Amino acid sequence: MARLDELKIKIFADGADLEGILALAKNPLIKGFTTNPTLMRKAGVADYEAFARRLLEAIPDRPVSLEVFADEFSEMARQARVIASWGRNVNVKIPVTNTRGEFSGPLISDLAGAGVVVNVTALTTIEQVASVAACLEPEVPAIVSVFAGRVADTGVDPVPMMEEAVRVLRMVPRAELIWASPRELLNLFQADAVGCHIITVTNDLLAKLPLVGKDLARYSLETVEMFRRDALAAGYTIQGEMVAGSVHPALA
Repeated sequence: MARLDELKIKIFADGADLEGILALAKNPLIKGFTTNPTLMRKAGVADYEAFARRLLEAIPDRPVSLEVFADEFSEMARQARVIASWGRNVNVKIPVTNTRGEFSGPLISDLAGAGVVVNVTALTTIEQVASVAACLEPEVPAIVSVFAGRVADTGVDPVPMMEEAVRVLRMVPRAELIWASPRELLNLFQADAVGCHIITVTNDLLAKLPLVGKDLARYSLETVEMFRRDALAAGYTIQGEMVAGSVHPALA
């Protein structure tokens, strides 16, 4: 397994807690930031634009992805252009479909043609990757976010699909592939190995980065120590004698 400093993939922090984001901005490992309406709602964000502008003011030097939330494509287009005007480092997140399952292709094509850096999000199939790639402009930067973690949640290994997605996106050389919604740090190394350009990582996973390369025998001992420490802290005891006739057959 490669060391962190040997990875080619870029790590983007995924979240909506402004204080946490600003702390992560000091970490040289973090190359960009993403958020979405769900994360913002969970973080208690009440004013979308105010939050976004504060975020962009604090982080002017790395990509920041901000998502539209309309369902009609005409309103998505308006929101996308407004969001894009908030900063040169803005990537505008466009869902691959609306809630009726209608493909966002014409909107993606129009925005890319106008030079807007889109981050097409919520993809889960290679067919969607190919359809999105056909809508992008070869000379305009773009991001394609495949939710590999959600694919894995269904019992499907996402690695072969992500390998194929890397190949498909070669037709648009300035497009970057995101391994989105990772579930464990292993995904970071899997994404790097298949050639993904970016992985989005939550605070919970970022907190585990110091574990990379940890001695496994030492980790085992620390686990045993944890069980012992917690049992003592809880004051657990086992009283009494062994009950006659209750010996496990293996011990008889």
